[in-house]
This record gives sequence, C-alpha cells and structure tokens, in this order.
Amino acid sequence: MRNLLITRFSALGDVAMSVPVVYNVCRSNPDVRFYYLTRRVPAQVFVNPPDNLTVVDVDLQRYKGVAGMRRLASELKARYGLDGYADLHDVLRTKLLRFFLRLSGVRVARIHKRRRARRNLTRRHNKVMIPLTGARALYREVFWRLGLAREDSFTGIYADSAPDPMQFAAATPPRGDGQTWVAIAPFARHAGKIYPAELMKQVVAELAARPGYKIFLLGAGEKESRILDDWAAVSPSNIVNMAPLRLGIPAEMALMSYCSAVISMDSANMHLASLVRVPVVSVWGATHPYCGFMGWHQRRENTVQLDMVCRPCSIFGNKPCRRGDYHCLGGIPPSLVIARLDLVLGRMADDR
Repeated sequence: MRNLLITRFSALGDVAMSVPVVYNVCRSNPDVRFYYLTRRVPAQVFVNPPDNLTVVDVDLQRYKGVAGMRRLASELKARYGLDGYADLHDVLRTKLLRFFLRLSGVRVARIHKRRRARRNLTRRHNKVMIPLTGARALYREVFWRLGLAREDSFTGIYADSAPDPMQFAAATPPRGDGQTWVAIAPFARHAGKIYPAELMKQVVAELAARPGYKIFLLGAGEKESRILDDWAAVSPSNIVNMAPLRLGIPAEMALMSYCSAVISMDSANMHLASLVRVPVVSVWGATHPYCGFMGWHQRRENTVQLDMVCRPCSIFGNKPCRRGDYHCLGGIPPSLVIARLDLVLGRMADDR
C-alpha cells in the first residue's frame, strides 16, 4: 500500500484516542501516505502530525445516503489514489464507504468493537465484570490486519518542544514560579457522565481558595459558559472561564500542557489532556474504566468512582439511570475529588 485512508468521524474523544496509534503507524511506515478523514472539530486534535499524515475534514451533510457515500468514495479514490482503507468507526456511513472502496479494488479493514462483551458488561443482571479490550488496542488491530508495521514511538504531541504560551495569552499570562495550574472540564455529552454542578462548584471554590492556585474552567456554548461564569464569580482573580474565549482545541491543549493536573469527566478532555502528558483525575458515573476508554497513559488510581452493582449501565453514558437519581455521580463527595487531586499533585512533587 502507498496511500491509505483512515476514518473516524466522531466523537471528539474517540478521535483523540486514535492519535497515539495513528502517529505510531505513520512513523513506522514512512513510505505510506496516510489520509485521516474526520469532521471539522475533531480534525483540530492532530497537533504536530507526522510528515506523511494529512488530516482531511469533511462536511458529511454534503454526502447523504447511499448515493452520497458512493460519491465520497469515488472522490477520495480519485484524489488520493487510495489502495488501502482503515475503518476505525464501523457505522453505517463507513460500511457503505468500505463497500464502494472495496468494489474499486481498495484493500479494507475495520474495527471489531466486541459488542457482545459490551452488552455483558453493562446488562442489568449477572454482569461480566471483566475489562474490555481498550479502544486503542482495537485501533491497532485494524492496522495489523492491513499488514502495517507499528512501533511505540509516540510520547505526546509536545514531545519535541513545549507549545508557545502565546496560544492562550488571551486567557492568562505565562505561569509564574510557585503557581499551581489546574484545568477543570466538568461537562460531557450525556447526563450519565456529568458530576452534579453544585458539587463541582464546591471543588472549584475550595481549590481557588488555596494560595498560588489558578483554575481554568473548560466548556463550550452559551449554557455552559453561564454556568462557569457563576463558578468563576467565587474568585475572579484566579478562576478563568475559558468558554467565552473560544480559543479552539489546539490552544486549550497547549494550556493544559502547562497545568499540573486536569479534573475531567469520562469525556473528550480526559483524552486531550492525556495527549499532552498531563495527569487526569477522572470522575466516572454510568460508565466505567472497564469499558475500555481510559485516557492514554492515565493511571487507574487517579480515577474517582463509586462501587455500585448497577455500574456500568452504559458504554457511552447515554442511557437513562435505572435508579432514577444518578447516585453513581451525586454520591461522590467533593472531598473525594479534591483528595484524589492532592494525591496526584503529591506524587508529582515526590517525583521531582
């Protein structure tokens, strides 16, 4: 193969999880040209890509239905001379794309999501509490089926040099000596993954009261921005609401790389922080690390979660709570989140 297409259209966290694998494969196969097709927002995740990787953002609204996917396959084949296709998504759109590319002589391989094992882990009764194969391992299998070499050379998107602080100068001046920066990403797509706002506000307030601490609140959209404005009002001098600044994913990743730690849900920000090698205190509710979506190189002891017989009830956190109260999240005291953060910061101090 000389020109290989990779697709993962959503979600942002899933695309971010693919970065270490894709960068490793690209660097291990310098004679192959890789084209990663995704949506516009996830395309921003690919910071400092390998020389043989081209990230292509696509507006899928232009390619609706079977006819749209046939047209997209034809355009991609003609534009890039494709002879290989790695499908990291395996949804209806990519099934159609695989079909049409295979008809034109392109060798294809797809991700195997182990859907039965997922059902066994999340079913209501007699759960099989065995960790699933991680998402990155599933991605690696796809490239293995295509016969591509892969060595673990990826050490983070800023492995060669630290990012320029000017990327986030609109939010804050560079970190001063003795300052502790903590980024907090309190939101997720689904209710089963969001720590209650009134509890997270307590976490923010307590950390902001500590001398030398500066807190950065990550979010997007008007609703989230209003919530974060309320939290930031507790201590305007050392809490920064990043949402209204709209600096973009690369700038926020650059900011996170200067933080001592990140507090996040089981969400995209956990994976973005992982790419810049920052420890994450991750809060888990309806989902579970056993589902296979832990952040790259994140430590299991940094997670915050309650042992409940109903957990996990969902792979993605999108199913209604069977209890009706989301106790898996509401039952976590703010003191536990803060204690886990202190454990992470203390470990970092010991390492120094």
